[in-house]
Amino acid sequence: MSVQPNNDLDDIDRRILEALAADARMSLKELAQAAGLSSPSAGERLRRLQERGVISAFTVDIDPTALGYPLQAIVRVRPLPGQLHVVERIIQETPEFVECDKVTGDDCFVARLVVRSMAQLDTILDKVAEKAETSTSMVKASPVKRRLPPLS
Repeated sequence: MSVQPNNDLDDIDRRILEALAADARMSLKELAQAAGLSSPSAGERLRRLQERGVISAFTVDIDPTALGYPLQAIVRVRPLPGQLHVVERIIQETPEFVECDKVTGDDCFVARLVVRSMAQLDTILDKVAEKAETSTSMVKASPVKRRLPPLS
């Protein structure tokens, strides 16, 4: 499904998106209060935002450390000639890769990896290194978490 740009958000739409970005589990009543609407009106606005593709999912933010993954790495991946699709499949099938973008430039992929240890990191990277060159940086902190783009 191709999503068209939605530059026609009004202040109420923005308040709804900001409220949901802060807490996607809030009740419709709480959302209505945040947007200054009745519950039925807020529900209708929410439905329209979903239909227009502005809202594609309601999700949860999980701390990987709480699940036993204290280390995160950013891995730049440059597949060897003819190995692009193989490398992409390896990344997709390795659950420790929690995000991956296909990018322009010298590298083809930039991925985020969560691991329990440096030994686990080596094991995973060894699978990729058979088909690609990698450059890995360990994440020390994330001063900007995933957030909404500017809504105005």
